[in-house]
Amino acid sequence: MMLMALITTIAMNAQYYNVGTSTSTTDIFGTETTTHRNQYGNTTGTSTSSTDIFGTTTTTHRDSYGNTIGTSTSSTDIFGNTTTTHRDRYGNTTGTTRTNQDVFGNTNSTHTDPYGRSTGTSTTSTNVLGTTTTTHRDNYGSTIGTSTSTTDIFGTRSTQQRSNSSNTSIWTW
Repeated sequence: MMLMALITTIAMNAQYYNVGTSTSTTDIFGTETTTHRNQYGNTTGTSTSSTDIFGTTTTTHRDSYGNTIGTSTSSTDIFGNTTTTHRDRYGNTTGTTRTNQDVFGNTNSTHTDPYGRSTGTSTTSTNVLGTTTTTHRDNYGSTIGTSTSTTDIFGTRSTQQRSNSSNTSIWTW
């Protein structure tokens, strides 16, 4: 009986819910627009990214009504490490993401809150078919969700987001 309860608990914890999708397209000017949808297909917001001549990428996040809800600014140093600063609509820093690539080609990101405390990590790997899988973990190292991205022949990137909680959404920022 105890073994059955343990197996049931493990099975329930291993279940992942579809919590949304993101679709990204890039125009002829290099501006990338990502549309975020919830699990029902309703648009929840957009993110628009552009890169300046210095290589700094600025992303503006908007809700479903077009109101700006925040920004993310990314820059890469000479070692290839990327630092992204997230800000709310008022310009207050809400967190930072530091990203680097290991010798296997995996991308590792560490997320911190405004005070520098770790809030989690994300590890991204790409298979031979070009499918990118990101595993999201909380600050204790427990997996809380995944994001799987594919790109079609037109350059449109589609991302499926899954979470171990049906009430959450995994945003890439």
